[in-house]
Formats: sequence, C-alpha cells, structure tokens
Amino acid sequence: MSFIDIRGLKKSFGPTTVVHDFDLSVERGEFVSFLGPSGCGKTTILRMIAGFETATAGSIAIAGTEVAHLPPAKRDVGMVFQSYALFPNMTVAQNIAFGLRVAKKGSEEIRTRVREMLELIKLPHLGERYPYQLSGGQQQRVALARAIAVKPQVLLLDEPLSALDAKIRVSLREEIRALQKELGITTIFVTHDQEEALSMSDRIVVLNEGRAEQIGTPFEVYNWPRTRFVASFVGTLNLLTAEVTDPAAGLMMLDGHAVATAQPIAGRAAGDKVTVALRPEAVDLGGAEGDRIRLPGTVDDVAFLGAVVRIRVRLAVQTVSLDAFNQPNVTLPKKGDAVTLTFDREDLLVLEGER
Repeated sequence: MSFIDIRGLKKSFGPTTVVHDFDLSVERGEFVSFLGPSGCGKTTILRMIAGFETATAGSIAIAGTEVAHLPPAKRDVGMVFQSYALFPNMTVAQNIAFGLRVAKKGSEEIRTRVREMLELIKLPHLGERYPYQLSGGQQQRVALARAIAVKPQVLLLDEPLSALDAKIRVSLREEIRALQKELGITTIFVTHDQEEALSMSDRIVVLNEGRAEQIGTPFEVYNWPRTRFVASFVGTLNLLTAEVTDPAAGLMMLDGHAVATAQPIAGRAAGDKVTVALRPEAVDLGGAEGDRIRLPGTVDDVAFLGAVVRIRVRLAVQTVSLDAFNQPNVTLPKKGDAVTLTFDREDLLVLEGER
C-alpha cells in the first residue's frame, strides 16, 4: 500500500466544484510536486491533506490510517506556508521549539532538537534573533525547521519560495531537496514554477481546473506531455496543427508537407485535425540525415537569450521556434533567410486531447 493514498477527493464551495475526483498515491520518502497555474486547486488539495479544509467527498489515508475526519493536529503532518507564518514575538529558537512545546516534550529534549534544527538549516548562530532581523530566505529556513522539528510523517510545502528573489530561490530549493533526501520525509510541494517542479521532484502532478491532467516523473511530463495544457504549461513548446492522412502509419500533413510520427496515431481517423507538440531544442537548421523530417521555411526572428539563441521560422502558415546554443564563432541566420528545419520523427508528439 502507498504511504499516502488519496481517492475520489472532491471539494466544492457552494455550487462551485474546485477539485474533481482527485486520485494520488505517494510512496514513503517520495517528493511529489503539485504544479499548475493560480486557481487550479493545488493549494486546496494540500490544505485538505493537512486538515485545514474539509473534503466534500473522498478519502485521505496516511500510513494506512484514514485521516480525512481528523483535525490537523492529529494527522502528523508538518506544513510550511508561503508567508513564513513565524511568530514575531518569539526568537528563532522559540519558533522552532513551538510544536515541541505543544507536544509537551521535555526541556532538554527541546533544547537538543532546536540545536539540531539550527545546525540542519545552517543558522546555528541565529537562535536568539527575531524574525524581523532575518532575511526572507532565513525566515523560510526557520519555518522549515519548525515544521520538521516534530518529526512529522509528511511534510507539506505551500509555495514556500514564491516570495523570494530568483537567486535565493535556486539556492533554497536545492537545500530543501537535500534536506528532504537526508531526512527521508515524504513531501508534497506546491508550486506554479515549472523549473522548481522539474528540478526538485520525483514525480509531478500537473493540475488544471481542479483535475490532474498528468502524473509522471519530470522526464515523462516534459518529454511526453499527454494534453495540450500540459504541453503548453511545462516548458517552451511548439504547438502545431496537422491533418491525419494514415493513422496506422502515423502519417499527417503539416503545412502542406507529409510528415510521420514514430508511432501510430491512436483513436484518430483520416481527415482528423490534431495538435502536435515539438520542443524547440529538438529542431535543427539543416543537417538532415537518414529519415529525419525536413520542413522548408523563412527566418522570422532571431532572439539572443544568453546561452541560447531562439530562432523563429515561419513555414507556409505556422511558425516553429528552435533553440541553438550560443557559439560566438558560428554565424546565425538573419531575418528573411530561407532555411530548412530538421527533426526526428520521435520528437513529433500527437497530443491526446484539446483541453
């Protein structure tokens, strides 16, 4: 049995349903991210796991125990909020010790645990400071230490990095992941940032309008998105329209050119319009060998992005973007140049739905 097992979870506010029949199994020690735009239901699901929201329907089991009917204090979970939620009138050490005192732990045990947590978050010398004397990154480290000080079975993180600047976010997300691995604590992380989800997670749940559009490893979600929403939300992607000509052979017409996918086009008939996805990094200019797909076009724009140069090429009607590494000794094409795009059949992915 999975360590966290969620079945048929639903949440409604009056006539409005914000989470629809959500199912998820999480293994012990796994790091799972809920990824999606604002309003997709990811924080609502997290709060139902924590017990801060009551589920309209469904079950939530942790370590084999049904907890949907239990108050938050009885669920053995720790939660870190976006806003830190530290007590301003308490020192760092007192904030970390708060949950331990509520649990009526002994004074010596509390002192020892607080000392361990301060070492763990690399702030051993700041125990007597108050939250207002800390940076945002330091405050979030303290909030994390407070959550894990009581040794919860599950750690819930609700967009804990969103209030921090970019450089601190990268550093802290690496620290959070390292801590999670060291402690082996089962963790669910909520974010709207695809880079955070891709870099930190064992698995990602992509949410849209209260539904799980796709659940998979970062590699699977990025390389094989199943729906148009997942394809457009996770990473930069070309979404193109094609017409199926022979579904069994994977043949389509794309802007007047015959192309073939590596697999049959399941559930489609000749004449059907489909959306196909193509990652910019999979496309090259020229250099076609073997059975690579070749599409002629005209350079529409060249954008310098530092390590990467993004080139936009117009086909007959549609436009394809491709990414090339910045190489100072290589001459880039100019707007208006005639070029040929090439890519492998395996890189052309037919999406399942139109959502």
